[in-house]
Amino acid sequence: MDESQVVGGYGNGDICRWKIEDGQQQGPTMQVNGSIKCIAISQDRQWIVSGDSGGKVIVWNAVNHEKVREITQGEHYVCAVDISGDCAKIASVDYYSARIFSIDSGVQLLPPLTHYGAIGVRFSPDSSRFASASYDHGFRIYNTNDGDILYDSGPKGSTNTSSFATPLAWPQDGQQLFVASISKITSFDLSNSSSSEWPIHEARAETSIVSNGRFIACSAGSSVSLWDCVSHTQIGSIITHPTTISCVALSPSGQYLACGTKEGKISIHNLTDVLPTQYVVHDSPALPDPPNLSQLHPSQLPLVQVSGEVLKLWTQHDPTMAENLLSREIKSASCPSHHLLANRALIRARSKRWALAIQDAKQSLQIQPSPIGHIAVAVALLEKGDREEALCTFDLAYYDCEPHDIRFLLLLKWILMFEAGNQDEGITRVDYLVARAKNDNDDHATYLYSQVLGVMYVKKEDYEHAIPSIERAKNVAPRDTKCLPLETVSLIFGWSFTGLVIVAQKRLCEILYADERTAEAVKILLNIARAPDAKIQASSETTDWITDFTKKCALRLEHDGDTAFRSVNYDDAITQYSIALSLSPPSSVGLFIKRSKARAAQGLWEDALQDANEAVKADPSCPWGYKAKHAALHGAKHYDEAIDAFRSMLHVIEQSHDLAIRQLRNNYISPCETIAAIDDTVRENLKSYPLVVIDVITGCLCDSTERERIFKADPSYKELVSSMTNELDKERILRVVTRFYAYVTFSHAWQGNEPLFQDVNAAQSVWNLSDTPLNEKLRSFCKETRRLGYNWAWSDTCCIDKTTSSILNRSLRSMYKWYADSAATLVFLSGVAHPSRPGDLARSLWMTRAWTLQELLSPKVIFFYDSTWNPYLGNTGTNHKESPEIMEELADAIKIPRGTIVRFSPDDLGVREKLRLASTRNALVEEDVAYSLIGIFKSDISPRYGEGADALGHLLEEIVARSGEVSVLAWSGQSSSYNSCLPASVSVYNQTPYNPPSLEGEEMETCVTQLRDKLPQQVALGIYHQINFLPPVRFATRRLHLPCIVFPVRGLSTLTHAGAENLYRARVSGLGNVEFCTADDLPLDQQQQIVFAHPWVRHILGPHNGDAWDDDSESDNDSESGSGPNGGSDGAAPLHAVPTSPVGGYDRALQIIARLGQPFNALLLVQQPNGEYRRVAADHEIAVQGLGNNITSRNIRVKVLEIL
Repeated sequence: MDESQVVGGYGNGDICRWKIEDGQQQGPTMQVNGSIKCIAISQDRQWIVSGDSGGKVIVWNAVNHEKVREITQGEHYVCAVDISGDCAKIASVDYYSARIFSIDSGVQLLPPLTHYGAIGVRFSPDSSRFASASYDHGFRIYNTNDGDILYDSGPKGSTNTSSFATPLAWPQDGQQLFVASISKITSFDLSNSSSSEWPIHEARAETSIVSNGRFIACSAGSSVSLWDCVSHTQIGSIITHPTTISCVALSPSGQYLACGTKEGKISIHNLTDVLPTQYVVHDSPALPDPPNLSQLHPSQLPLVQVSGEVLKLWTQHDPTMAENLLSREIKSASCPSHHLLANRALIRARSKRWALAIQDAKQSLQIQPSPIGHIAVAVALLEKGDREEALCTFDLAYYDCEPHDIRFLLLLKWILMFEAGNQDEGITRVDYLVARAKNDNDDHATYLYSQVLGVMYVKKEDYEHAIPSIERAKNVAPRDTKCLPLETVSLIFGWSFTGLVIVAQKRLCEILYADERTAEAVKILLNIARAPDAKIQASSETTDWITDFTKKCALRLEHDGDTAFRSVNYDDAITQYSIALSLSPPSSVGLFIKRSKARAAQGLWEDALQDANEAVKADPSCPWGYKAKHAALHGAKHYDEAIDAFRSMLHVIEQSHDLAIRQLRNNYISPCETIAAIDDTVRENLKSYPLVVIDVITGCLCDSTERERIFKADPSYKELVSSMTNELDKERILRVVTRFYAYVTFSHAWQGNEPLFQDVNAAQSVWNLSDTPLNEKLRSFCKETRRLGYNWAWSDTCCIDKTTSSILNRSLRSMYKWYADSAATLVFLSGVAHPSRPGDLARSLWMTRAWTLQELLSPKVIFFYDSTWNPYLGNTGTNHKESPEIMEELADAIKIPRGTIVRFSPDDLGVREKLRLASTRNALVEEDVAYSLIGIFKSDISPRYGEGADALGHLLEEIVARSGEVSVLAWSGQSSSYNSCLPASVSVYNQTPYNPPSLEGEEMETCVTQLRDKLPQQVALGIYHQINFLPPVRFATRRLHLPCIVFPVRGLSTLTHAGAENLYRARVSGLGNVEFCTADDLPLDQQQQIVFAHPWVRHILGPHNGDAWDDDSESDNDSESGSGPNGGSDGAAPLHAVPTSPVGGYDRALQIIARLGQPFNALLLVQQPNGEYRRVAADHEIAVQGLGNNITSRNIRVKVLEIL
């Protein structure tokens, strides 16, 4: 609004101009598509700018209301607009960024300046800066020319208000910024980065402020309070309004306040009835507003009257011509005026002709006493060097002046005092005048006195004080007029006010640079370079100076920035680079890149990216701008864009005309190479991972292809690709891949209709399964997996497609490894109530199931949960295998060491011990008893559901064939249909097998001594060789080929019948009578050969089995050459003569024969019609006493029997 009219924008898209006097609309209504969110009027009243909900900024002709141009800001509301003081630029904000446009062309002058939550924008009074305010990201002040952030308050400066508030205002000097928020206004002093705040009249409503530079109008709720810009005190009374105020505006003079409501009504308040008189603009009583003239009229100069031609020569510093013209005027006049003589006196005084000047001045006073006559005498005396007399003479001017000239005469007096040598005194007096004028809000007087004070400081070479004074004068300079009192000062004292600030600034720049205060020098240098005075800018001397000084400062600032960067002082480095860039040096690429690196080092990714983009824009052929862009985007986690930037860098390097740069390509790897290495690692890992897992976020089943797709869309994958720039870090790739693909396995006791693969696929997610206890069990497992921080879960219920045999078989053979390689295994104990107690785990159903044995032993990390999914025994540790209490309970339950459970490997336990662990467990499906042991035994059998009990036979067959371990044969009970030497059930291995006493030490030595007397060396060695060279045990087509010592049965009789069992007595060759029980009916007529077999060959050979014989010179020649069995009816192999061996070998052979004499548990075998044998099952192991010392070559028959 101005003093006569106000413009309003409305929610229906209308913009109207209203006359304040009568409220009548002026001109046609302007309209937009959407609602008007903000509006601004240029100071020259030529333009109206609106911002609307459609993201458009529209410029209107304020006279004819025609649309001039339309600027698309973006997709979001334009929350605020403002027009610069020079009416050349538009500032706007839209929640996400601030933008600057040219009002003439609509061209965006700066890239978008990101500021999240931005709702307000205001140019400073001189338009060199502008501020944006956010409701939650504070306010920022920018350089209008280059967009550099001059100040950032951070969140503490947030407005906490909505987009309908106008939260920013500047005072006249532009050295403070007022920011409104709920319940308060905060003033930020930009000179020292300090702040102060004060509460407003309303504590809960959203706040808007507007200022004319002297006072602030603050609306909150339905009332408006007024505040002094300097003292921050409330002035006038509170203005109340019938409804809530949504926006406010002030006329430039401060006379009128406009209040708008959401209902579309505007109320005008005349503040002259509310405010003290000094807050509304008044004319200066001492210095009336000069007329708006395009050139100076001589008759209007204070104290001086001079013709236009003389004035022109005088102001052009041509004293000779001016004096000649005055002399002609004096000579031609019949009675020359006192003004003519006083003027010539002043000119002659400046020409150092004091006597003539004094003469003219005195003659002027004789004609008519006047202030200018006395001043002319004083100036002449001063030029003559009579300073005291000059000051005394000047005082006479007060006697002949008009009252309104007194203040101006005071100013001239202090100037004369300054010129007379009392510089400090003169400055002090004029400074007082400045203070008085400011206190009176007298802009005209402030301008005059500040200009004079500035010249005084310049003449004193006090440039630090000169510049603020001159700048202060500029801030209150009259528009489109000349300050006539200054012209009088120039005529009297010869002072020039043209380019005054440039002179002071240049000199101060050089002083500051020499003092290594480069940043301060640059600030002033920029003021010189941006000076609006066209004549000054056109000066070749000034432009050359600016160019040279800019280069000097830029080089030093860049050097200082580099030093700070190396010292890890990134704040200082950013400051130095920023100042250097503000100089717009010819080559800015390096500076942008360096500042980008410094900002990146501080995590200022958006700012670093902006610098990198500027570097690329300045020189697209420089690869290092793209490198900085990659670093900034990577740090901001925009990995796709970062990878593209890195590819661009590589392309620019490859296309460079500089050989040295092209050779640098060898220092980098391409994203394609990284992706290939990651793909290789993923494929290798997935080979040993479950085929299908559950995505615990979506609940969907994912195969390896889907997991790869998800991985490549995951930030961790993109970060990995983006981060590999110089060399492949395969270890890190493996870590990232392993972490992403880490999965958690589920262990539980199946309880019926568990959710299967097809069920989850049909529901498309575990989260969509019906609400049943078993489905909820699966969902709880997924939830706990997610809580532990993992993406993937595996359950044997739904992650195996059991309808596809190849998948099922592969899964069963891999399951042990899947559990072993899992990140964790979660064990759900459905029957353990909460709170759980010690022993509940050992007694649980889970401990009886076949599959859970490997699920207990193989995982490295395991967690047990009770029926409510609370940790077992309340243990919240990171791994229950690290819990002594839980592991001790398990160790006691399954009878193996605690350490074996914690760090289990299939090689840690023997075959017999593993079978014992399995013997106490059962399965819902018969075959699972065997298949659940595939991993523990590292078996290669192929599962074939439907084979029933043969599954156990297959497993035991492979164990025997692969390991040669015949302890599998040590059992009593029912024989398997698979092979008679194998049990029908794994439960038989819960029995403790017969274990003969060990034969070691003195007892062994006694036996060897006794045998030495009975068996010659050659016979003993023959026995040894037959046993030692037996082939390993093997299976072929379900037939067991068993190497053993055979003892034929010579006679068999029945002793008793006890129920289903018979008690037999057998007369056995070499063993004597042996009694045993069996349910089988054995032939007593000896038509079928019956033998007792001793299969424990490894025990007989002892711990040195396979070792080479030691050399020994002692020999025994008493052996019976050629003695041994002759093959007989039992078919045993005869003993062949062997070479004489050393005594050490003889002793070892005797030790083996001694073990052969020990008691052993024998296998009872009955020969079948085709020569094969079948084992006779017994309810108890058949333990025989062995040969003892009654060992001869005829008693030992070594044979490999084929057993069905």
